[in-house]
Amino acid sequence: MIYKQETAQETARLLLQINAIKLNPTNPFTWASGWKSPIYCDNRKVLSYPEVRTRILQFFVEAIREKFPDAEVISGVATAGIPMGMLIAQELNLPFIYVRSSAKDHGLQNQIEGVLTAGQKVVVIEDLVSTGGSSLKAVEAVRASEGVVLGMAAIFSYAFPHAEKSFADANCTLYTLGDYPNLIDAALAQGTIGQEQVELLGKWREAPDVWGK
Repeated sequence: MIYKQETAQETARLLLQINAIKLNPTNPFTWASGWKSPIYCDNRKVLSYPEVRTRILQFFVEAIREKFPDAEVISGVATAGIPMGMLIAQELNLPFIYVRSSAKDHGLQNQIEGVLTAGQKVVVIEDLVSTGGSSLKAVEAVRASEGVVLGMAAIFSYAFPHAEKSFADANCTLYTLGDYPNLIDAALAQGTIGQEQVELLGKWREAPDVWGK
């Protein structure tokens, strides 16, 4: 769910402003999964714009203080969740760890880098939640290391019903600063898309796996 409506609206405007999100319903992008998509999201661009980066950081800090006041550790999801997670941990004066997509095949074979003590309360940071699969694997890794996951916070979510169900089934609370419905509203308001494209974009979110085929 979104953290706050006004935050979601401003986040959408900021991401569109720096072209972190591109909308092209008539000439869709192809994701690594093979899905056709009218949207491409690259929140790493936030890092290159100090004013936007600072605003997004402020939103995260505010959300964590309000929704997860007992947080003891901030965890970033490799790789895109690491830099923002580090900034959040610094601002909150909390320890930071990060979760690899899989354990290393050499050395100590760690999947979690940093120090996590059993029982510590962790907030996991993501840049983007799509289907929820990779995000929830990071949550599972923290739990497997005996960390207590209070929840996840992310910059943006496509708000797929399947992803929302996956988080509910995993008993993991998710708060996002922005989401797809608010993005569409912002894009329409600033003229990036027209009213005739809104229905097309809505159909994609309802069935992204078959859209465009």
